[in-house]
Amino acid sequence: MKSHRSTQTMKPATAAKKLGVYLPATPAEFQEGVVSRAELDELQAEPPEWLLELRRNGPHPRPVVAAKLGVSIAGLARGGITEALTTEQIDALKQDRPQWLEKERATQAEVRKEAARLKKRNAERGARSAEQSGTSRA
Repeated sequence: MKSHRSTQTMKPATAAKKLGVYLPATPAEFQEGVVSRAELDELQAEPPEWLLELRRNGPHPRPVVAAKLGVSIAGLARGGITEALTTEQIDALKQDRPQWLEKERATQAEVRKEAARLKKRNAERGARSAEQSGTSRA
Protein backbone atom coordinates (compact mmCIF):
# COMPACT_ATOMS: atom_id res chain seq x y z
CA MET A 1 0.00 0.00 0.00
CA LYS A 2 1.42 3.35 -1.05
CA SER A 3 1.41 6.21 1.37
CA HIS A 4 0.52 8.93 -1.08
CA ARG A 5 -0.54 12.20 0.48
CA SER A 6 -2.00 14.94 -1.62
CA THR A 7 -1.34 18.51 -0.62
CA GLN A 8 -4.40 20.19 0.86
CA THR A 9 -5.06 23.53 -0.80
CA MET A 10 -7.64 26.23 -0.39
CA LYS A 11 -8.93 29.16 -2.35
CA PRO A 12 -7.43 32.57 -1.54
CA ALA A 13 -10.78 33.71 -0.08
CA THR A 14 -10.71 30.84 2.43
CA ALA A 15 -7.09 31.52 3.34
CA ALA A 16 -7.81 35.25 3.77
CA LYS A 17 -10.74 34.42 6.04
CA LYS A 18 -8.55 32.12 8.15
CA LEU A 19 -5.89 34.85 8.34
CA GLY A 20 -8.49 37.48 9.26
CA VAL A 21 -7.66 39.80 6.37
CA TYR A 22 -9.65 41.47 3.60
CA LEU A 23 -8.92 39.57 0.37
CA PRO A 24 -9.00 42.55 -2.06
CA ALA A 25 -6.28 44.23 0.03
CA THR A 26 -3.89 41.26 -0.25
CA PRO A 27 -1.11 41.12 -2.87
CA ALA A 28 -2.10 39.97 -6.37
CA GLU A 29 -0.02 36.78 -6.14
CA PHE A 30 -1.98 35.79 -3.02
CA GLN A 31 -5.34 36.53 -4.68
CA GLU A 32 -4.55 34.67 -7.88
CA GLY A 33 -3.06 31.45 -6.54
CA VAL A 34 -4.08 28.67 -4.23
CA VAL A 35 -2.76 28.35 -0.70
CA SER A 36 -1.60 25.04 0.73
CA ARG A 37 -2.13 24.12 4.37
CA ALA A 38 1.65 24.36 4.85
CA GLU A 39 1.74 27.86 3.30
CA LEU A 40 -1.12 28.96 5.56
CA ASP A 41 0.69 27.60 8.61
CA GLU A 42 3.83 29.46 7.53
CA LEU A 43 1.89 32.71 7.03
CA GLN A 44 0.44 32.35 10.52
CA ALA A 45 3.76 31.42 12.15
CA GLU A 46 5.92 33.99 10.37
CA PRO A 47 3.67 36.63 8.79
CA PRO A 48 5.26 38.65 5.97
CA GLU A 49 5.24 42.44 6.18
CA TRP A 50 2.13 42.80 3.98
CA LEU A 51 0.16 40.55 6.35
CA LEU A 52 1.39 42.38 9.44
CA GLU A 53 0.45 45.69 7.82
CA LEU A 54 -3.05 44.48 6.90
CA ARG A 55 -3.66 43.15 10.40
CA ARG A 56 -2.38 46.38 11.93
CA ASN A 57 -4.03 49.00 9.68
CA GLY A 58 -6.58 47.20 7.51
CA PRO A 59 -8.74 47.43 5.63
CA HIS A 60 -10.32 44.77 7.85
CA PRO A 61 -13.07 42.33 6.81
CA ARG A 62 -16.48 42.77 8.41
CA PRO A 63 -16.05 40.01 11.05
CA VAL A 64 -12.89 41.76 12.29
CA VAL A 65 -14.59 45.18 12.18
CA ALA A 66 -17.53 43.79 14.16
CA ALA A 67 -15.23 42.25 16.77
CA LYS A 68 -13.20 45.45 17.14
CA LEU A 69 -16.39 47.47 17.61
CA GLY A 70 -18.01 44.92 19.94
CA VAL A 71 -21.06 44.34 17.75
CA SER A 72 -22.42 41.60 15.50
CA ILE A 73 -22.01 41.53 11.73
CA ALA A 74 -25.77 42.08 11.46
CA GLY A 75 -25.36 45.08 13.77
CA LEU A 76 -22.79 46.51 11.40
CA ALA A 77 -25.25 46.19 8.54
CA ARG A 78 -28.01 47.82 10.58
CA GLY A 79 -25.57 50.66 11.26
CA GLY A 80 -24.93 51.06 7.53
CA ILE A 81 -21.43 49.54 7.57
CA THR A 82 -21.26 47.11 4.66
CA GLU A 83 -17.65 47.49 3.54
CA ALA A 84 -14.25 46.83 5.03
CA LEU A 85 -12.90 49.54 7.33
CA THR A 86 -9.39 50.61 8.24
CA THR A 87 -8.14 50.72 11.81
CA GLU A 88 -8.28 54.52 11.60
CA GLN A 89 -11.96 54.42 10.58
CA ILE A 90 -12.75 51.95 13.37
CA ASP A 91 -10.98 54.15 15.93
CA ALA A 92 -12.92 57.18 14.67
CA LEU A 93 -16.21 55.32 15.16
CA LYS A 94 -15.16 54.33 18.68
CA GLN A 95 -14.41 57.97 19.48
CA ASP A 96 -17.53 59.41 17.82
CA ARG A 97 -19.75 56.77 19.45
CA PRO A 98 -22.68 57.13 17.04
CA GLN A 99 -26.09 56.19 18.40
CA TRP A 100 -26.34 53.03 16.27
CA LEU A 101 -23.01 51.78 17.68
CA GLU A 102 -24.10 52.31 21.28
CA LYS A 103 -27.40 50.53 20.57
CA GLU A 104 -25.69 47.60 18.85
CA ARG A 105 -23.14 47.25 21.65
CA ALA A 106 -25.98 47.12 24.18
CA THR A 107 -27.78 44.54 22.04
CA GLN A 108 -24.63 42.44 21.76
CA ALA A 109 -24.11 42.60 25.54
CA GLU A 110 -27.69 41.38 26.07
CA VAL A 111 -27.20 38.55 23.58
CA ARG A 112 -24.04 37.44 25.37
CA LYS A 113 -25.73 37.64 28.77
CA GLU A 114 -28.67 35.56 27.52
CA ALA A 115 -26.34 32.99 25.94
CA ALA A 116 -24.48 32.65 29.25
CA ARG A 117 -27.77 32.26 31.13
CA LEU A 118 -28.95 29.53 28.75
CA LYS A 119 -25.62 27.74 28.94
CA LYS A 120 -25.76 27.75 32.74
CA ARG A 121 -29.40 26.58 32.73
CA ASN A 122 -28.62 23.75 30.31
CA ALA A 123 -25.61 22.67 32.37
CA GLU A 124 -27.78 22.59 35.52
CA ARG A 125 -30.44 20.58 33.70
CA GLY A 126 -27.80 18.17 32.46
CA ALA A 127 -26.42 17.74 35.99
CA ARG A 128 -29.91 17.12 37.42
CA SER A 129 -30.66 14.73 34.61
CA ALA A 130 -27.46 12.78 35.30
CA GLU A 131 -28.31 12.60 39.00
CA GLN A 132 -31.73 11.21 38.21
CA SER A 133 -31.45 8.10 36.14
CA GLY A 134 -34.56 9.17 34.18
CA THR A 135 -34.78 11.50 31.23
CA SER A 136 -36.02 15.04 31.43
CA ARG A 137 -37.80 17.10 28.83
CA ALA A 138 -36.63 20.52 27.73
